[in-house]
Amino acid sequence: MTDQQPAAAARPTTQRDPSSLDRPLRDVGRIPVVDVQPAVNGGQFATKSVVGESFPVTATVFREGHDAVNATAALTDPDGVVHHVPMTCTNPGLDAWRCVVSADRPGSWSYCVEGWSDPYATWTHDAVIKIAADVDTEVMLEEGARLLERAVREVEHDAAGRKTLTAAITGLRDAEQPPGARISAGTSDEVRRVMLSAPLRDWVSPSPAYTWLVERERALYGAWYEIFPRSEGAHFDEKTGTWTTGTLRTAAKRLPAISDMGFDVVYLTPVHPIGETNRKGPNNTLTAGPDDPGSPYAIGDADGGHDAIHPDLGTFEDFDAFVAAARKQGLEVALDLALQCSPDHPWVAEHPEWFTTRADGSIAYAENPPKKYQDIYPVNFDNDPDGIYAEVRRVVQVWIDHGVTIFRVDNPHTKPVEFWQWLISDVAKDHPDVIWLAEAFTRPAMMATLAKVGFQQSYTYYAWRNEAAELREYVEELARESAAYMRPSFWPTTHDILTPYMQYGGPTAWKLRAALAATLSPTYGIYAGYELIEHVARPGAEEQIDNEKYQYKDREWSRYEEGGDREGQSLAPFLKRLNEIRHQHPALHWLRNITFHHVDDQQMLAFSKKHGDDVVIVVANTDPHATRESTVRLDMGALGLESGDRFVAHDLLSDASWQWGADNYVRLGPDTEPLHIVHLRRF
Repeated sequence: MTDQQPAAAARPTTQRDPSSLDRPLRDVGRIPVVDVQPAVNGGQFATKSVVGESFPVTATVFREGHDAVNATAALTDPDGVVHHVPMTCTNPGLDAWRCVVSADRPGSWSYCVEGWSDPYATWTHDAVIKIAADVDTEVMLEEGARLLERAVREVEHDAAGRKTLTAAITGLRDAEQPPGARISAGTSDEVRRVMLSAPLRDWVSPSPAYTWLVERERALYGAWYEIFPRSEGAHFDEKTGTWTTGTLRTAAKRLPAISDMGFDVVYLTPVHPIGETNRKGPNNTLTAGPDDPGSPYAIGDADGGHDAIHPDLGTFEDFDAFVAAARKQGLEVALDLALQCSPDHPWVAEHPEWFTTRADGSIAYAENPPKKYQDIYPVNFDNDPDGIYAEVRRVVQVWIDHGVTIFRVDNPHTKPVEFWQWLISDVAKDHPDVIWLAEAFTRPAMMATLAKVGFQQSYTYYAWRNEAAELREYVEELARESAAYMRPSFWPTTHDILTPYMQYGGPTAWKLRAALAATLSPTYGIYAGYELIEHVARPGAEEQIDNEKYQYKDREWSRYEEGGDREGQSLAPFLKRLNEIRHQHPALHWLRNITFHHVDDQQMLAFSKKHGDDVVIVVANTDPHATRESTVRLDMGALGLESGDRFVAHDLLSDASWQWGADNYVRLGPDTEPLHIVHLRRF
């Protein structure tokens, strides 16, 4: 793909077939199956999960009359093999059926719900009642024998199952035994187990099939660390008053420290050439000095565009070495994909039609009033979409060929949604492991639709959800309603975002927000410098002063290491412990398994995650300014315990242990720790 553009004809059309408006409604089926969930937009988009991720499939299944009805989820794997999962009626009065499913490998799956008449359950119910009342006794016993003969003949059983059913048939017809013994032969626990594991199903009526996309684990779970490569290794010469830029080679020297903290992904802001025209200076000023590096998001100059590397950073050989070094440290490389251009970008001269021309003949630069981005031109996808689609696809392939497995997409909500749907789908044909993260701090409908059309992960509103009640409401929405299509990535800060909570909350806020991000969401991210609590904002903006977007930054990491003059002042050990906890406890790898618990103090938040025997409980004080005391009231059933049980609560941060039960006293805040992360241990 590096040297060839995809055929323009591959781009999808949005036109509808008018004849579809005349199509008849779908038949309801002999056994009605309705309200199947999850069905994203009624099945318009795929349901998503990762390998091993469990989620419920539900439906309403019923039939006329009084005969027994049953339901099965039918899962079709990428090879076309169908796997049946029995469903359970959770509310007989409302005909609600449910089961939990998961996939053991990635690929394109599908699922449907099959409703069916259950002749064995119907016979069992009627026969037990009639024979007890001596009504039609012989007829009911013979009907049972014939029913089991059908089961032997029509359903595949193992040898033990066939033996059990054959013995039951003989028992039902044994006239020397009393009716009670004969009916027991056909309704024994052994027979019921055989008929449950391989049921006799009549009038099987499937629902529509729903597409199910199963992806690799990193699409749901991972810890990200963001860097500006030019800052890693940069330093300022006091004598000359000049900066020396970091490079990809010096940035690679930071990788062992990132890996040691337990991160899974190193995310690079754009590494491309930066334009000179309207280059931004420090703190987003409009006048840049001759040595100011400019924003890496103002992409492109005479050295190239999105398929090139800034000469100051190095070459593709250096990039390949960085990727290799990251992999050696167990890190995947994510790269920013920012589809905008400096006025000096080669696209501007070669394809002026790809931009918006104003009435005065100038090309429109980017604006989000009152914000202005004079150093970049947005791409106009309505002008020559085929050419733009093909060129972006080529650029993406360049970076895939150099080892990038994840793209963090800058402002995807400012480009057509259908473009992303096409691009992500087209890349997945040859590279299904590539993951896309949407940096879309935007309206809910746009954020949701970007996820539905293919983005595996999305930035969220987490940075602005600080109160306990709003955090609970938001996470319950993410873990329930939208979990079938959107996977959240929680970031306490970014290079664009520094909320008042983080500006004024002190170290307590920085520890708390990292810990909540790491435990509430399977994927979370940290922007470099978080360890140093860089909390001072540029006046009038919710972003850091001396922002790294516009200048070099030398954080002098060695000063915070052992023996340095600022040893002990970094949160790096705390972040390392958070990631150790995440790696050691599979309960924290999932999203949908969260349960919130009651705390008397409304400023406190309590939740648990359970996966198999692994149970983690988090209790946090969301007020960074005051220590609070309260009682946590646990839902013991959600923890797999009885109401009166006691257990060992082992705090994974402090290594202390206590005995806890349903009601527990907690004291959390700046003079202790802002939260407990508790591993539940049974006696």
